[in-house]
Amino acid sequence: MSKKMVSLKDISRACGVSIATVSKALNDQSDIGRETKERIKETASRLGYHPNAAAQALKTNRTNNIGVLFVDEANSGLTHDYFSHVLDSFKRCAEQNGFDITFINADKSRSDNMSYLAHSIYRGFDGVVIACVDFFDPQVDELIKSSIPVVTIDHTFYNRIAIVSDNAKGMKDLVTYIYKMGHRKIAYIHGLESAVTQARLASFYKTLQGFGVNPPDEYVIASPYRDSESAYEATIKLLDLPDPPTCILYPDDISSFGGLNAIRLRGLRIPEDISIAGYDGTEIATMVSPRLTTLTQDTERIGREAAKRLIDMINNPRATIIEQVVVEGNLDPGGTVKKIAS
Repeated sequence: MSKKMVSLKDISRACGVSIATVSKALNDQSDIGRETKERIKETASRLGYHPNAAAQALKTNRTNNIGVLFVDEANSGLTHDYFSHVLDSFKRCAEQNGFDITFINADKSRSDNMSYLAHSIYRGFDGVVIACVDFFDPQVDELIKSSIPVVTIDHTFYNRIAIVSDNAKGMKDLVTYIYKMGHRKIAYIHGLESAVTQARLASFYKTLQGFGVNPPDEYVIASPYRDSESAYEATIKLLDLPDPPTCILYPDDISSFGGLNAIRLRGLRIPEDISIAGYDGTEIATMVSPRLTTLTQDTERIGREAAKRLIDMINNPRATIIEQVVVEGNLDPGGTVKKIAS
């Protein structure tokens, strides 16, 4: 095998260890055991591995560790389907490129009282990805304004690369589908205030207005994301209206199950008596009967793009272009939106 063809992946396969471990061993990092390090170096030499000089120079003062700041106020942690899939994709891409990932301690009650930035400096992260946080938190702002390479997911800062799902197009596609199925009385139980909510809500109104439909104020209700109980209560309010909607949109797939329960407890059938639609395209949406109509977000690409952009910024900061990367989702028609006579 020629020297140029040998990669960290080849060495990791030969040694039975991760690519991140190979990278650390070849860079003499202290958290790798001496025997493991020697075995990896011997294997690299035997295979004819010879790192590019320029790439080697870039690794000066590296830890090959990326921090992940993830704060879920709903306390659902990594059971949050959307972000767990995004971060799983991020992790796989990072590890394939020789990086480990470590979660930043986000517990505000922690005894060390370290800020997110202090924690990142203490850990020596080469970069940080930020997802599912209060982006207006002063600690987040401090980290964003620091010199540490940062990529954000689903929120845009003028001076940082952001990977965002195309919420405006996603909502447009969903509403257009529902309109074409004959619905005119369309309600929207949307999430609480955030950049994601703003984009989806504006697209909801704009799309309907484009069709000459102006939903009444009582058709639009705020409810926390992933809160099926709150969505249940909001659904009851909509069903109790003198002129109830024929279709209800929910902020996410989990919330739609609260609506589904409220509708069925009223003795109504989905979609025969009323239609519903979710958002995200989580696995649970495929497990109900009929299959939930939803907008499936491309979590695989969002996570992969976040990792690639952050690693590029770490490796070549001078050539990094600060931009927003928009990732489109796909409509899953499912079976919870009935075709009616318009």
